[in-house]
Formats: sequence, C-alpha cells, structure tokens
Amino acid sequence: MLLVPAFAYAAGLGVNYADLVLVFIGGLAAHISVNMFNEYEDFHSGLDFHTQRTPFSGGSGALPLVPDLAKAVRLCAMLSLLLTITIGGYFIAQRGWGLLPLGVLGVICIYFYTSEITRRPLLCLIAPGLSFGPLMITGGYYVLSGHYSLAVFGVSLIVFCLVNNLLLLNQFPDQQADRQVGRKHLPILLGRQKSAWVYVGFLAAAYGLLLLNVWLGYLPVYSLLGLLTVFLAIPAGLATLKYFDDIEKLKPAMGLNVAITLLTPVLTAAGLFLQHYLQA
Repeated sequence: MLLVPAFAYAAGLGVNYADLVLVFIGGLAAHISVNMFNEYEDFHSGLDFHTQRTPFSGGSGALPLVPDLAKAVRLCAMLSLLLTITIGGYFIAQRGWGLLPLGVLGVICIYFYTSEITRRPLLCLIAPGLSFGPLMITGGYYVLSGHYSLAVFGVSLIVFCLVNNLLLLNQFPDQQADRQVGRKHLPILLGRQKSAWVYVGFLAAAYGLLLLNVWLGYLPVYSLLGLLTVFLAIPAGLATLKYFDDIEKLKPAMGLNVAITLLTPVLTAAGLFLQHYLQA
C-alpha cells in the first residue's frame, strides 16, 4: 500500500495524513479479518488436523491446541471486518459512492475467501491479487484523490500478479490436506508441475507490467528499481520448476517468493517518491 501515498505525492496532491492513516488501518483490518476467518474455518473444517505445516502454510494451526478460542477468533474476524466496513462507509460519505463497488467486492472476498472462494480454482487464483492489488491500491488512491486513475490501476496489476503468486506457491505443500476438506485450488486442479508454470508466468507478467507502466509513462524511470528483485525471481522460478514435488527443496524458493512480493512494490514506490523529491 506504499504505492498509494507514492502516487499521491508524485501527482502533487496535498495528502491528508489522517485519511492516509485510516486507509492503512482499513487495509490492515481487512487483512486481519480474512486471516482470522481462515484460522477459524481451517479449524472448523478439520484442515488443521491434516496439514503438514511449513513456515508458509496458510493459518497458524494454533486452534487445535486451544480449541476454546475458536469463537474468539471468529469474533475477532467479524470485528475487524466491521472496522473495515466502518472506515469504508466514512470514506464513501466523504468522497462519494464511487468507492462502493470496490468496497462491496472487498467485503465479499474477505468473508467468503476460505469457505467458498478456495473451492473455485480460478477465483482462488485471482482473489488474493485482486484484493491486495486493484481493490486496495486503486481504492486507497481514490480516497486520497477523489478519483480513479488508469496509471494507478495499471501499476496495481503488478501487485495483482505478485500476490496471486504468493498464495499459489504456498498452496503447494498443502495440496493433499486441502483436497481432503473440499478445497479446489490450482495445484489440486492442474497438479503442481503445471501450477509451477503458472507461477513462472505470473512472475514474468509482473516484471513485464512494470516495464510496460514505465514505457506508458505511468511510472517514472526510477521505478525500474523494482527490477532488482529479478535476481530473486530467477532462482525462485527455476527452483519451482525443478522442485515442484519436493517441498523441502522448494522451501528456499518459497522464502524468495515472499521477499519478491514485498520488495518489488516497495522499490517501485521508492521510484515514485524519488521522482517527487527530485522535482520538488
């Protein structure tokens, strides 16, 4: 979400810091909510009892140790979602109804992600990236500026690819356990080998979109700093293609994948901030 204020500064907007803080709180509350719903659903469905946990598995797997906290976890999920909706409602009142469609779609993704979306392969593949990319980034920029931006949407697609990949690769270790509780994501539908190629395709698309956005003028040339993570992406992609069925050997690639997902948007945003301060 660092891309949100980065674009606002690059556009010369007077950023309201109170609004910016609320945007980040709303995004954080949404993230807490979807994770807490996932935590509850994984316990309730019995998935936690089948998963051979890795550092990259979805959920903490803690509820089987303290099952009495299950209702408290679900309450936390609901309260976090309510906070997100409340902040969204405040911004709709301030900025107009243009934010409502993104808000509604975001709430649907949060509430139904684990219980419904993970049972539909295509939706499961794109829902994470859609939520953290176009919904959060373009929605956040709308709050700060009062309008949507094609440039912001174009750059949000980079995050769309990266976050889809984050969840996709993390599903590899959980393939068998997820199948037992009725999930149907891409590694279950296509197998790990074909899913590995989808992973590499999303990596290539992310960097291709970065280059395209610079070429179109949506990003300054300084945002090519984001290409530095190619040096992480190449070994991650090669290892995924080679070790898709060997989870122990795949773990380093999964760690690189986390770093790619976090660092690429940060470096891209740094380019926007750099342009702003060089022109100031």
